[in-house]
Amino acid sequence: MASPKMRLGDWGEGVARRFLTNAGYSVLDTKWRCRWGEVDIVARQGQDLVFVEVRTRRGSQFGTPEESITSAKARRLTAAAQHYMEAKGAAGVNWRIDLVSVLLDMRGRVKEVSHLEHAIEDPA
Repeated sequence: MASPKMRLGDWGEGVARRFLTNAGYSVLDTKWRCRWGEVDIVARQGQDLVFVEVRTRRGSQFGTPEESITSAKARRLTAAAQHYMEAKGAAGVNWRIDLVSVLLDMRGRVKEVSHLEHAIEDPA
């Protein structure tokens, strides 16, 4: 059985998927896993592949979503993105890693959805 934290994360990923779809992205995969970790959403924007990390928060007492992506997480996301492209035969395709954050109000309703393109520039 999924924990409350996992259920919140799954719900936030659904919000992020709808947000991206409404913004013109085509969602290709969700919860794509490999030995390097999981990519929440893989989408296409035009010719670019976009690997999306989703962070859902009930408040900012534990920091912002941007602050929650450590350098280790950035390295794992980059490795997973590169593995995805190899596995799908997409070598040479332009790609980036974005962050979609879902902020909830006190009642658990969506207060804000924000999208940061190129959230991870150079994790090395």
